[in-house]
Amino acid sequence: MRSILEPIDSHPSITALASASDRASAVPVRGIAGSSASLVASALAHRTERPVVLVVAHLDDADEAVDELHTLERDAVRFPALELLPGESSVSLELFAERLGVQRALLAGFSGPRVLVCPVQALMQAVPAPDRLDALALTLRPGDPRGLSAIVRWLDGAGYRRADAAEEPGDFAVRGGILDVFPPGGPAVRVDFFGDDIESMFEIDLDTMGSDRRLTEIELVGANAASLGSDEGTVSVMDLFPGDAIGVIVEPMEVTEQARGYYERVTDARGVFGPPAVFKALRGRLRCVVELSQFAHASAATAQRGAEGGVIALPAHPLADFSRDAGEAVRELGAMSAHSRVVVTCQNQGEHQRLTELLAEFAPGAPVESDIAYLHRGFVWGEPDEPRFAFVPFHELLHRHQTRRRIRRIKAGRSTDAFIEVAPGDFVVHADHGIAKFLGLKSMKPRGPRLTADERTDEAFRKARGDGDGPRGATEEYLSLEFSGGGKLHVPVTQIEKVQKYIGGSRGRPALSALGGKRWQNQKDSVRDSVRDLAAELLRVQAAREHLPGVRFPDDTAWQKEFEAEFPYEETEDQLAALAEIKKDMATPRPMDRLLCGDVGYGKTELAIRAAFKAVESGRQAAVLVPTTLLAEQHEKTFRERFAAYPFKVESLSRFKTRQEQNAVLAATRKGQVDILIGTHRLLSKDVRFADLGLVIVDEEQRFG
Repeated sequence: MRSILEPIDSHPSITALASASDRASAVPVRGIAGSSASLVASALAHRTERPVVLVVAHLDDADEAVDELHTLERDAVRFPALELLPGESSVSLELFAERLGVQRALLAGFSGPRVLVCPVQALMQAVPAPDRLDALALTLRPGDPRGLSAIVRWLDGAGYRRADAAEEPGDFAVRGGILDVFPPGGPAVRVDFFGDDIESMFEIDLDTMGSDRRLTEIELVGANAASLGSDEGTVSVMDLFPGDAIGVIVEPMEVTEQARGYYERVTDARGVFGPPAVFKALRGRLRCVVELSQFAHASAATAQRGAEGGVIALPAHPLADFSRDAGEAVRELGAMSAHSRVVVTCQNQGEHQRLTELLAEFAPGAPVESDIAYLHRGFVWGEPDEPRFAFVPFHELLHRHQTRRRIRRIKAGRSTDAFIEVAPGDFVVHADHGIAKFLGLKSMKPRGPRLTADERTDEAFRKARGDGDGPRGATEEYLSLEFSGGGKLHVPVTQIEKVQKYIGGSRGRPALSALGGKRWQNQKDSVRDSVRDLAAELLRVQAAREHLPGVRFPDDTAWQKEFEAEFPYEETEDQLAALAEIKKDMATPRPMDRLLCGDVGYGKTELAIRAAFKAVESGRQAAVLVPTTLLAEQHEKTFRERFAAYPFKVESLSRFKTRQEQNAVLAATRKGQVDILIGTHRLLSKDVRFADLGLVIVDEEQRFG
């Protein structure tokens, strides 16, 4: 049990709430603030030794509550809502598998001090009847004789997506006698067939797409919109709740409003229960229903059922706003610790270390505690006439509310065949023959040397016995390509590396090459010469730059390491490798000239932020050039949030600022009082002068021409 929860667990109001939930079937409670609702629900579960069903209004509220309890080492389970309206065609297999796992846990016996967190939308969606659960899963083992075709048909009907490579949950791919499947909630797997029998099964290493650990059993969970959007074979999940569980509804009015809004948006009510039915089932199934609200009010149903002792008051109060200046905010935190026990929750060790430094600088000696945990919103626990405890999230102290907290691994980039995204009708390029149109995949028998008389006799006997084609007559897959004049070329899939998708820069339809012609070879020779000339020019420019003086930045400091540790995501190997190369460049005395490529969401901005931090910490300035005013505003916000705990000033120049504001920024930049300046091509104007510019970052450089 985490010690920071002890003030809540042991408070008399929790004791009174536990006692009331034993005596009454409905208990109104007022006085919640911040993230206190999830902690109160957990304290109630531990005090009564019973499971608690926590009902919230929004999907994000459920995610936050589960994350908060997990980091505080409390047992919490999420029952998610399927994020689609009945009648839509796609179902999230990951969410469905998670719901199915909770359903099985409920059937197996959900007991003890656990919290089941449910957005009200999840309670409104029906679940499969217990006797249908086996039909919604497919278990595979080596030796299974059902065959590849039958399994593929099951996957098609179960909501899986057929793809060229199984790279995302819910994908499957077929290549000859090999089936790759990425089941939701589990690792990607590879199933090898020998005839119709499963010969072996392995996990897939997604970085190499190679086989990894051998498996003896695989369970695949499936769902489709047609089966879910139906009243047949479904039940309410509330019918499976344990009868001794306690229900806790957070802000009943908001929950009711969100439930009503969701039900009104439903185009087909099959498989969805209305709000009155949901609340009736909760009150009829659970031992007691507690209604948590910020202010004193109770629903009509709770008032009619009559809670003994009236409304229970909790001593939770909103946290006061802190100054937007980091130093002043920490001073206010220190002043708060003079009359309250203050606990600051940090998401990681980097935030914890930075908090320690800020306290030493701006509030030395202040008895502020800290812990590695997560709270979405802070609050104060305790009345004025009793010991008070302030729970302060580090991101709230520094106003980092826009930073997503969820720790997840950013998807790593992996090189795949350029052919994967080609569809019939697309233009492709054959390395030897030129531009063609891709007609599709075609199964054919390979041509080979003429069979001898004995081989023709053996093949005839095999066909007569029904043994099928022999080795010389087995069919293979080919890529069918059409060239100019209708000429066709069938390329074996074993030579797929010779075919790539056409990505020419010209608009319209490219001219097809002629099979056997010399034009394609002449074009390749001409391009080869042009590339050689361009490479020579680049080498000349690079050689000249090598002799220009640059800035040699120092090695990583403690601040740099803390700053990077505060990043709320897990870096990919590609990110770390790119960061190491950037720092290596910055540590040399020659100018850095590095191009960083990556798709949207792959973490390029974070690498730029870390490079900028390294530059400004060493006393230099950094400029960030962006192509649009909107992007300038977004980057200014992102940079300020990341730099909030450090004494560096971030400003921007754009048309959103008045002439007076721009002049003030320009003057401060000339004096060296602005550390990072972000802007559009306005940064290239003659009146923009830096005191000591050390790093220039060009975002989306291809848009500057």
